[in-house]
Amino acid sequence: MKQHAEREILVPTLLCDKKGNLNPEAIGYARKPIIDCNLSGHFMRKKKWNYWCVYGEDILFSATISHLDYAAVCFVYFLEYETQRYVEKTIVIPLGTKVKMPTQVLETVSYGNSELRIRISYFNGDTHLSVTCPDFDGERLQAELTIHHPADDDSLNVVIPWNRQLFQFTAKHHTLPTTGIVKIGERRYTFSEEESYAVLDFGRGVWPREATWNWGMASQKMRGRRIGLNFGGKWTDGTGMTENAVFVDGIMTKIHEDVLFHYDPTHFMKPWAITSKFSDTVNLTFTPFFERVAKTDAKLIRSEVHQLVGYYNGYVKLENGALRISQMLGCIEEHLAKW
Repeated sequence: MKQHAEREILVPTLLCDKKGNLNPEAIGYARKPIIDCNLSGHFMRKKKWNYWCVYGEDILFSATISHLDYAAVCFVYFLEYETQRYVEKTIVIPLGTKVKMPTQVLETVSYGNSELRIRISYFNGDTHLSVTCPDFDGERLQAELTIHHPADDDSLNVVIPWNRQLFQFTAKHHTLPTTGIVKIGERRYTFSEEESYAVLDFGRGVWPREATWNWGMASQKMRGRRIGLNFGGKWTDGTGMTENAVFVDGIMTKIHEDVLFHYDPTHFMKPWAITSKFSDTVNLTFTPFFERVAKTDAKLIRSEVHQLVGYYNGYVKLENGALRISQMLGCIEEHLAKW
């Protein structure tokens, strides 16, 4: 058995029709961020986020601005690989009225108060990520990163249709060379574009009340090539669309087949396996060395994320042969949401 090939979108397309329901013309995937997320209506059901994860030589650094319709949530976190020092800061803005989420993938978005300021500004092929936090585990955090979007690179931009009223657009942009600094107290971490790569997860959609998903990703230089992996599970199953793709030096190979995540939900630090559903196209293991747990329980909203940092090993079969993956740093997660 084999899954059908997904439809490729080649022209700029609106995500929604005039009633705020899914535009059937938007179902498919694109290699460029040409979907305009003109969400409207669907009171309290719209979910929007811009999540950045940057892999440096010494640390992983992440910043997010999100809006869940009844609140905006902004958070930053960092992990030093060697010492496993980990710090996370989250702020919740009830109703989130001052947080304006853009409809295009590469547009500026920002929020700030006295506890945390995040500014993500896009200009002329670069994203400038600026974060300030006066009290980040008792120290001052200042991050100034420039993320370069190579003009000819493909990116993964896909619309997942559960039905006309429930749907999600996701953009996963990989292997984006990054320069700049992250400073925590007196410690200063430098990012160089030869060794540091950023991943963007941009989401806009109308979600069911409860959802579960897996996401596995990595963006690193291996054997002189920029390699990006993106795999998703559970939330896309049965929709005819996937968020599965591999990037090699900016060229994306779309994997139309569902992938399965095999793991122990009682012990997330055990090795995971990712395999394609019908074939041997994807055969990867993921061995974690760190677990991030983020829980929210606010009656109306419940969210539990187990995000692991670790190493991928195995292979992905491409048209020109198998892409071997060895000790590739990346992340994998399980997310349960009631929102």
